[in-house]
Amino acid sequence: MAKKKLRIGILFGGRSGEHEVSLLSAASILKAIDRRKYDVVPIGIDKQGRWLTGGEANRLLASNPLAQPALSSAAKPEDISEAAAEFAISAAVLRSGEPLNIPPLPPQRRATDSLQHVGSAELAQPGNPLAASLDVVFPVLHGTFGEDGTIQGLFELADIAYVGSGVLGSSAAMDKDAMKRLFAAAGLTQTPYVALLRSEWRADPRRATRLIEKSLAYPVFVKPANLGSSVGISKVHGRGELAAALSLAASFDRKLVIEQGVGGPGVKPRELEVSVLGNDAPQASVVGEIVPNKEFYDYESKYEPSENPSIPIIPAKLSKSESKQIREMALAAFRACDCAGLARVDFLMEPARDAKGRKVRKPRVFLNEINTMPGFTSISMYPKLWQASGVSYKKLIDRLIELAVERHREKLETRFTVS
Repeated sequence: MAKKKLRIGILFGGRSGEHEVSLLSAASILKAIDRRKYDVVPIGIDKQGRWLTGGEANRLLASNPLAQPALSSAAKPEDISEAAAEFAISAAVLRSGEPLNIPPLPPQRRATDSLQHVGSAELAQPGNPLAASLDVVFPVLHGTFGEDGTIQGLFELADIAYVGSGVLGSSAAMDKDAMKRLFAAAGLTQTPYVALLRSEWRADPRRATRLIEKSLAYPVFVKPANLGSSVGISKVHGRGELAAALSLAASFDRKLVIEQGVGGPGVKPRELEVSVLGNDAPQASVVGEIVPNKEFYDYESKYEPSENPSIPIIPAKLSKSESKQIREMALAAFRACDCAGLARVDFLMEPARDAKGRKVRKPRVFLNEINTMPGFTSISMYPKLWQASGVSYKKLIDRLIELAVERHREKLETRFTVS
């Protein structure tokens, strides 16, 4: 008897600033996933929060502006047709044989109103046909509402197996302030930082500036606490650049994180990354390094075409002891945030020479951050690091689905009532 295919929902898009990056990741997964093993259901969420399936979901994928330059500049007309065919996925069909239809939520809705409409809220209702039709959801949602525990809470209510960290791991790793507090509790080395609320910055900019300058030395990095893909991040070399950087970060989040740069003025740190895979017994990939084409690895360096692209070095040129230390720190960070499934852990390493050209005897390694749903195109660092560690892109997708099923099976062993 043939083994029954698992039905996998690939969820992409979302309302965050990383919407376009999510579309790239989802398109890559949809192209690579083994259709002999899985029935695949593409589910999109547009920037207004409307849930889309079938042709509408495919059109959302095809609308991605980040994908357009690659098609227009590098592909022949026949190649573009083949690429379009990759997204011509038929409308999802329920096990009953009826077409899947999720009416979109109206834009600009109030949270209380959303419960009165069919859409994401209905997904959590017992017996919901969409929830019942899926074995696993692969939420390729980066950033706010997708990587912060929000959508994970919905899956928990609906009792659906899903790829990646749970509510706590997702939310803790997404909030850079909370994340850093957990790292500190675990004794992990990180660069000094200051956390500010948007309201504090706007109410008294001078006081906020004094606090930052008293605690940190320039250059500093100003970040929204809850976002990824380097969206809203600025490198600040002095007071004259600070206000604009704080205002930019404040446009993306109510909480701001200001970190002291590693290496000092005029010296760039090494940017190192490790991919982690697993649940209770996670494994770490080889260590990779990114040599940015700009002052730091920002959004443009990561995703926009360039004649002088950033350079990935896999594996990074490190001593055995340095590599071991970084991989162990990656696993410790994964456990500190109670992560599951996958994560990419980023580090900063002091350069071999300081600003005065003096050789550093033993460069220090600083834990920077953890990403629970990193970029997942076939050329993203997360899968590339695993490929260098012996796990292909297709096998990586399989393993993540296995881990989702494993974690959900364990959840079923937990009692939620006393009777």
